[in-house]
Amino acid sequence: MPKARIAREMIVDAAFTIARTAGAEQINARTVAEQLGCSTQPVMYHFATIEELKRAVYAKTDWFHTEYLMNLGEPGEGVMLGIGLNYIRFAIREPHLFRFLFQSGFAVENSLLEMVDSEELTPVLSAMQGAMGMTMEQTKEIFLTIALFAHGYASIIANNSLDYDEALVASHLERAYRGAVLAVQEEEKA
Repeated sequence: MPKARIAREMIVDAAFTIARTAGAEQINARTVAEQLGCSTQPVMYHFATIEELKRAVYAKTDWFHTEYLMNLGEPGEGVMLGIGLNYIRFAIREPHLFRFLFQSGFAVENSLLEMVDSEELTPVLSAMQGAMGMTMEQTKEIFLTIALFAHGYASIIANNSLDYDEALVASHLERAYRGAVLAVQEEEKA
C-alpha cells in the first residue's frame, strides 16, 4: 500500500489546530506528526525549523483573525462597534490564537503605526472608512483609539482576568469611538 503524501499545507493546518487547541508553544515536530498520524520526517522535510513552521501558522492565524473580524453578523452594531466587539469575542473564543497573534513576538510589525499601515489590515480599515465616510488617515486615527481600547479588554479577557459583559463592553467601545470621532473632527476644524 503506498504511503499518503503529506503536503506542506497539511502540516500548517495540523500545526494551526495545535495552536488553536493547546497554544503555539506546543507546536513541534512530534506534536504535528502525531496530529497528522505520520513520522516527523515530512514535517522536517517541508520546514527546516519549527520557527519557520510557526511563522507559516502565524500567517494562517492572521488571515483567520481578519476573516473573523470582518464577519459582522449583527448589522445593528455598526461596522466600527462590530469589528471592535469581534476582536474581543475572538479573544474569548480563541484565546490561544489571540495570544499567538498578539503576545508571542511573532508579529511582523515592530510598532502600532507599522501595524496600521500593514497590508493585512487593509480590509478592516477599508470597511471602517466606507462606514464612516472619512479619509483613510482619519480612519486610521480612529482605528488606533478603538484598537488600543479593544485590545486592552481582549488581552485581559484572554488571560482569564476579567469576566465578559458584552453590553458593558459595547457601551465603552461606543464611547471610545464617539470620542475618537470628535477628536478627529476637532483636529479637522483647527
